Amino acid sequence: MVSVTLDEIEKTTCAALMRHGASKWVADCVADAVRKAESVGNKICGLYYLESYCTQLTTGRVKGDVEPEVSRPRPGVVEVDAKFGFAQPAFARGLPEAVKAARDNGVASLAVGHAHTCTSLGYFTEQIAREGLIGFGLTNASPIVAPPGGKTRVIGTNPIAFSVPDGKGGIAMQFDQSTTTVALGKITMAKAAGETIPEGWAVDAEGRPTTDPEAALGGSLVSMGGYKGWGFGLMAELLAAGMTGGVVSRDVTPLKAPEGPPHDLGQYYLLMDPEGSGAFFDRLAAVEAGVAQDEGARMPGQGKTPMNPVDLDEGVWTQVRGLAGLT
Repeated sequence: MVSVTLDEIEKTTCAALMRHGASKWVADCVADAVRKAESVGNKICGLYYLESYCTQLTTGRVKGDVEPEVSRPRPGVVEVDAKFGFAQPAFARGLPEAVKAARDNGVASLAVGHAHTCTSLGYFTEQIAREGLIGFGLTNASPIVAPPGGKTRVIGTNPIAFSVPDGKGGIAMQFDQSTTTVALGKITMAKAAGETIPEGWAVDAEGRPTTDPEAALGGSLVSMGGYKGWGFGLMAELLAAGMTGGVVSRDVTPLKAPEGPPHDLGQYYLLMDPEGSGAFFDRLAAVEAGVAQDEGARMPGQGKTPMNPVDLDEGVWTQVRGLAGLT
């Protein structure tokens, strides 16, 4: 293992992306998201994706030099055309207008269409909450989930995220989770490490429970809570694709494949102004007090201390430096 500061992770990630064709401001946006993911131990959404980002910049599967187009067709609706570029800079361009729309109307939607995978939705909803607004986000992904009782893949892991401001510039509550029992990346990482997976994460191609990650990747992930998670996954599917013009999961090609068509994914966000209710923060305090009654209990997202520096596998850091042209 090697200890690396967050500044060094961000700087090296930015250099790697620029070396493979991203413009400076785009690389800055993506590198900030990588930094954030690594700081909280979210390896799947951090440097784990960097090689893929760089390869797909080279092949043109993601555009690293486009300028997202922001429009506001209705008072409470903000739309961003990412133009097959990264999701992070597209969101960055759309957020100020969406925040203004939410404050003007009490609630607003931000639809990011024709984008690359956004990796961690919580990264985006947290930014909404730090503006003093409640943030709710959804996206879809390549098909890996069959309906309960079925075996044909229909939707992706289709994550949802929810972030709540504390009224003081911080975050009172945040969760970011797939609508499956586990994220797909944990299974691909288990396969790479030669490890088994717990029963209940996935089924094989015949719909039978499996602990073999390779069989799981050839089969289907399991929706969290069965039909309940399946319903949330469909909700994410309809909003992420239908409200943004992005593709449905069945038309999403493997996200880390080096070549192929752009991801063309959508991310859909709702921004809600808690100041309009007059009671939100009082009720938030009451809920927080109830949670705090039991020792060890906490609101989702609380109690995490960002790491800096971060311990990285030496091989991973060598690869990152190589992508940046530093070795």
